[in-house]
Amino acid sequence: MLPSLSTPQTGFAASQSLPGQAWPGRLMSMDAYRGFVMVLMAAEMLKFAHLHEAFPDNAFWEFLAYHQSHVAWAGCSLHDLIQPSFSFLVGVALPYSMASRGGQPFGPQFGRALRRSLILILLGIFLRSTHASQTNFTFEDTLTQIGLGYPILFLLGNTTLRTGWIALAVVLVGYWLAFVLYTAPGLNFDYSAVGVPAGTPDRNWPEHYSGLMAHFNKNSNLAWAFDTWFLNLFPRAKTFLFNGGGYATLSFIPTLGTMLLGLQAGRWLRSGITQREVLKRFLLAGAIGLAAGIFLHVAGICPIVKRIWTPAWVLFSGGWCFLLLALFYSLIDVANKRTWAFPLIVVGMNSIAIYCLVHLIDRFIFTSLYTHLGNGLFLILGPAYESLLIGIVTLAIFYLILWWMYHRKIFIRI
Repeated sequence: MLPSLSTPQTGFAASQSLPGQAWPGRLMSMDAYRGFVMVLMAAEMLKFAHLHEAFPDNAFWEFLAYHQSHVAWAGCSLHDLIQPSFSFLVGVALPYSMASRGGQPFGPQFGRALRRSLILILLGIFLRSTHASQTNFTFEDTLTQIGLGYPILFLLGNTTLRTGWIALAVVLVGYWLAFVLYTAPGLNFDYSAVGVPAGTPDRNWPEHYSGLMAHFNKNSNLAWAFDTWFLNLFPRAKTFLFNGGGYATLSFIPTLGTMLLGLQAGRWLRSGITQREVLKRFLLAGAIGLAAGIFLHVAGICPIVKRIWTPAWVLFSGGWCFLLLALFYSLIDVANKRTWAFPLIVVGMNSIAIYCLVHLIDRFIFTSLYTHLGNGLFLILGPAYESLLIGIVTLAIFYLILWWMYHRKIFIRI
């Protein structure tokens, strides 16, 4: 399975179990957590933003629309936690993966890690190019970011817990210093040339920071400068000037920090300490991560920005990942309450399949539904709810595919 989304399994075919039964040798909370974030990703097709536009005064649709979209720059929505969760789960799974191959020499294991890395990068580029006129060489999406950092994570997985914390500190401090040492945009910087409104804090674009924070402004920072060189080394329809969302290739470096946080969590899970102690550490790490990220932002040292994966974002989002894992772990693996999570587990155990389905055939499903069922069925509640209803039906179709694969013991792996 995709290394970032894999879950440990030892000597037991999970598909032989029924909902609610014990699944020996498998950390089911990871499957459920992974399934949860995959559902959040796939649920984009429900298009809550359309309902918010149709009912602008409805607080319910406003809330759902906000948490189904990425924030403009600084801050965080539930949707923003999807990619950090993927990355975090890479690290959590690594100690289990390495233990299952403990008898193999280092060389073959590292070769396998390099192969996974290459496949993830190529798959990410392929999926981003499916509706393009030529190959879209982009490296800021989830799969390529994980692929770029995975070999380094594997190497650090062979070190000690202490070395892991030191590596995390080096990544965060080093990345922050690199941004701060790069010249910040001056007063005459033409933001309009890089797709950023030149507004003031109370108009158009409120994210133009000053002081140390200015080094992390959108499309005027170190990562943006790197991409204006790096991405233009590849064949392109036109010269790369900026990414409209501000996303950047170099984010794979601090993404490694997120994976390292997951690695430490995985080590705690395999350390032999009690479940109570594991939960205590997860909760403490979550609280520290949230507090540290907020402090860096409020103190004007580093903003919490997912799009360039700032060090403050690593800590803040990592804190949420620890807390979410603690929630699933406490309910599923500690309290043994598994039945409710079965649908999430079905999705989580075939995460690479749902990832590809959503990116490859969602439009085909939409078109087929309209072709064979017509528009009337999806207009039964009125035009405002059309996208919601067709999204629900499409999600149900995807789930039925995964449910069939689950019961047929078909699990797509990398």
